[in-house]
Amino acid sequence: MPPRDQKREQRILDAMARLIERFGYNKTTVADIANEAGISKGAMYLHFKSKEEAFEALLISAMFAFSKAWINAVEEDPDGGLIANMYINMLKAFEQVPFMATIMRKDPATLGNYLKKPGNFFEEQQSAGMRHEFIALMQEAGAVRKDLDPLVTAHIMDIISYGLVTAADYKPKDQVPETDALIHGIADMMSRTLTPPDGGNSDAGKQIIRKLYAQGLEQFEQQLREKNSK
Repeated sequence: MPPRDQKREQRILDAMARLIERFGYNKTTVADIANEAGISKGAMYLHFKSKEEAFEALLISAMFAFSKAWINAVEEDPDGGLIANMYINMLKAFEQVPFMATIMRKDPATLGNYLKKPGNFFEEQQSAGMRHEFIALMQEAGAVRKDLDPLVTAHIMDIISYGLVTAADYKPKDQVPETDALIHGIADMMSRTLTPPDGGNSDAGKQIIRKLYAQGLEQFEQQLREKNSK
């Protein structure tokens, strides 16, 4: 079997992302994707058996690209080990991987029938949200105020994160600020609320983030290996 053309495969995924953001999953066909990517339908089937398989490859590719962009932004930011800057650096990662915003919203109008598929990517990758153990570790490292309850703090952060993704479903569009303004606002609130009086130990916070990032990445890759072996 000839080796896969990685550049062409990425071109297919990029084309699919553009079409789904424009027209939605249901209205996007294999023919549309092939045409957008500048290849034949036959060439696309050399890479993916179906639109669904291509879409799941797109989700995985976006997740990897986003996580890499985020951790790179954290490393480059002198204050990247502080909670507030985790949000700022998430915004930087969104700028590099805009399709990740579509994934996080899980908008039925965009993702369509795929969300109804049993065992779909989103069901398998259910997030547990902000873990209070992470907050406790950041407190021990001096990156978060130690007088806060980790469980309560993590839960409030989950409320804010879920609200960021879903609030637009319940409010008029003209009353919803732009995402970058919202994230900067959240970061400012987090900084004022969570940062220790001495400014916090960003370097120690980064060490924790690096470790948890590596663990999370390994778990995700293991899940993919198990899925592909079935």
